[in-house]
Amino acid sequence: MTFDRSIKIAPSILSADFANFGAEIQAIEAQGADWVHVDVMDGHFVPNLTFGPPAVKAFRPHVKTVMDVHLMISPVDAYIDAYADAGADILTAHVEAGPHIHRTLQAIRGAGMKAGVALNPGTPASAVEDILDMADMVLVMTVNPGFGGQKFIDMTSKVRKVREMIGDREIHIQIDGGVDPTTAPLVTAAGADVLVAGSAVFRGGSVDTPSVYGDNIKAIRDAAQG
Repeated sequence: MTFDRSIKIAPSILSADFANFGAEIQAIEAQGADWVHVDVMDGHFVPNLTFGPPAVKAFRPHVKTVMDVHLMISPVDAYIDAYADAGADILTAHVEAGPHIHRTLQAIRGAGMKAGVALNPGTPASAVEDILDMADMVLVMTVNPGFGGQKFIDMTSKVRKVREMIGDREIHIQIDGGVDPTTAPLVTAAGADVLVAGSAVFRGGSVDTPSVYGDNIKAIRDAAQG
């Protein structure tokens, strides 16, 4: 992966057809997705249960861009090697998920992946200030994690603070939660460059009508770029 701050759209396959993941991943990539976002939930750290390492490994052959795996689990460290083996390009852990986030990021990088660190809406930007040199991405949650389709929580001031702290370091700022053509320009103006969108990408489309995905991705990108 080469670093750049261009706007990247990362559809969340949590909103895809669960019976047809391979075709759905191929469809969104063909229609302009930059990354593929995989939401891993454990029913403990968040009130939902989704994918584990075997599922992520099954997705990997279909992903030709970047497989961006967001761990909404606790603990994290015991599973890092499993997600590396599954083929994650980027592995993101929540700062709230354990007491030693520096060690977690160090282990993610040590396993050969890019390291992301996520902040829940109630967690201040300052929580990542001292570990930015260990991070390749900061994920600012704009919903409380656990379910797709939630209403956007305005975290633009937090995004600005994170962007200011990053300075000239090669660190992406990702937004996850309620991203659509209305909210996308708010967060990109504040400094975000990677936008996770689930229902806003998949709504109205299917593998039989994939052009709808393309239209939805283009609408988000165009709005984000102004």
